[in-house]
Amino acid sequence: MTKLYGSIEAGGTKFVCAVGDEELKVVEKMQFPTTTPQETIKKTVDFFKRFEKKLEAVAIGSFGPIDIDKKSKTYGYITTTPKLHWANVDLLGLISKDFNVPFYFTTDVNSSAYGEVIARNNIDSLVYYTIGTGIGAGAIQKGEFIGGTGHTEAGHTYMAMHPQDQANDFKGICPFHNSCLEGLASGPTLEARTGIRGELIEENSMVWDVQAYYIAQAAMQATVLYRPQVIVFGGGVMAQEHMLRRVRQTFATLLNGYLPVPDLSDYIVTPAIEENGSATLGNFALAKKISKG
Repeated sequence: MTKLYGSIEAGGTKFVCAVGDEELKVVEKMQFPTTTPQETIKKTVDFFKRFEKKLEAVAIGSFGPIDIDKKSKTYGYITTTPKLHWANVDLLGLISKDFNVPFYFTTDVNSSAYGEVIARNNIDSLVYYTIGTGIGAGAIQKGEFIGGTGHTEAGHTYMAMHPQDQANDFKGICPFHNSCLEGLASGPTLEARTGIRGELIEENSMVWDVQAYYIAQAAMQATVLYRPQVIVFGGGVMAQEHMLRRVRQTFATLLNGYLPVPDLSDYIVTPAIEENGSATLGNFALAKKISKG
């Protein structure tokens, strides 16, 4: 009988559920909006119930913050998220109670990072950022996730302010930290600065340089902290070729030749798998790793 592995990409906007075979290829995939926990979790459980007899294990990559400390009373919970209805929800418990298979629980960006390592040849040290409605990052060193009592929260590191933001008294939009990376470079900051939705802003607008300045600082932090082989930027903001170019140029200026890094066209890149398939692949691999079979 064919063994199947489950993937749940629990995003703040949508859930993507999939089952994959032993070659980590997608057998079936389904997505739906993230509404209330009750409604969204029911749809998730219903999807996997169809494959229950063949299901070996499931991996969940969730938006956060989440509790990944197995010794904690709130292990498996989404914790202090500002997303309405989802704070302090026992995501892992509410899904896993309906199945008799092992579950792996991590962040959505860790799942993506793991998938990117699998998709790339001879890479075992990598940092993956998603730049979208929010910002998160997952880091892998020698094939293992970085994080002790919890997962990293690289989207909430403080940034050196761009002169234009200082001149305009723009303080950032993060409800917890204002001028952290997420507060200054996530997708909604474009409209907060200009009054125009990001997808409608002209490519030659100065606001993209401001955005790139902060994203390049993130790449700088990843470089000096982790010394990865590659830094991957996923999410809608970085899906534009001109942004990749701006970030590389600004990163080179910030680094100022201090450390040797690979050619920037190989070092600062976008995902190897389209449509955030990295998270699904990573989850299949994590589920297979913990399966009993």
